[in-house]
Amino acid sequence: MKVVFMGTPDFAAASLRALAQWPGAEVLAVYCQPDRPAGRGQNLQIGPVKKLAQEQGIPVRQPVNFKNVEDIEALKALGADILVVAAYGLILPQAVLDAAPLGAINVHASLLPQYRGAAPIQRAVMNGDARTGITIMQVRLKLDSGPMLMQRALGIGFEQTAGELHDELAELGGKLLVETLERLEQGRVTPVEQDEARTSYAAKLTKEDGFLNFESTAREAHNRSRGVTPWPGAQVTLLRTDAAGKAMEPLSVLVQKGKALEGPDDKAIAAVNRPGAVLPSRQGLIPIVCADGLYGLSQLKPSGGKSMDAAAFANGYLKNFTTRAQLPGDGDAAK
Repeated sequence: MKVVFMGTPDFAAASLRALAQWPGAEVLAVYCQPDRPAGRGQNLQIGPVKKLAQEQGIPVRQPVNFKNVEDIEALKALGADILVVAAYGLILPQAVLDAAPLGAINVHASLLPQYRGAAPIQRAVMNGDARTGITIMQVRLKLDSGPMLMQRALGIGFEQTAGELHDELAELGGKLLVETLERLEQGRVTPVEQDEARTSYAAKLTKEDGFLNFESTAREAHNRSRGVTPWPGAQVTLLRTDAAGKAMEPLSVLVQKGKALEGPDDKAIAAVNRPGAVLPSRQGLIPIVCADGLYGLSQLKPSGGKSMDAAAFANGYLKNFTTRAQLPGDGDAAK
């Protein structure tokens, strides 16, 4: 099977790796987004898919988009049987989808029709879902709406971060992609239309998604923290007052590890304290009061500082201060 692969980040690289190792495919070319400047020097950085393609000796093409007829004609001239898309990051016009006899199929990290869109992995974790999965579908112009070819579920651990889940799903996506192509070749796949009534969307994450809201439940705070790790990272802004009652400069903290505390004692403490109150550290945690329990911070990184455990952070930043976490109603002063 002659294949053109389209993808850019790490998630897509796992599918390309599986495809390149499969004897049943010849990868004619790889399409990925143009190199982007990154880092302090803003030097152009090649993405994971391009790097892997170069290692495999596969030709790489990086059109800005497919608005030029020449780019579409060059794609058609490759003579691919099928296009495989995984986290490409560009909208494909109908002329591209028609460039191969078998059309285009996509590796999507959710159990469609749930979580169509840019951030299905993160949103599933943020919502506290117990499972997610991979769907291989035919590509249509409407976002992630095409008929499903194969689907496989994967459980989400209660302590698992979006980054950890991403890596598991990427590997599963590569395996299911190859299995789908094998079945297509054998005529053993029946496309299934998605149930539009069950559709949900996974909007792209922003930096604001990283701020934890302690007016939520402890479990909801925990889920959000896991869902925004590693990017944009779980953020807490601490408002501190010294012994003389003077307000100090707000302190932004990256929460690198936390734990939902929902036992009877934790609930009792939450019932008599305002959400956002920062309690004395205990058992290696800095507890923050939530609506129904506590969220314990165990690994923290203050803005401009190094990562440290709860005890070290409490001694360095909380001692002799009255502290609470900023809540949405406190305004934007601390951001």
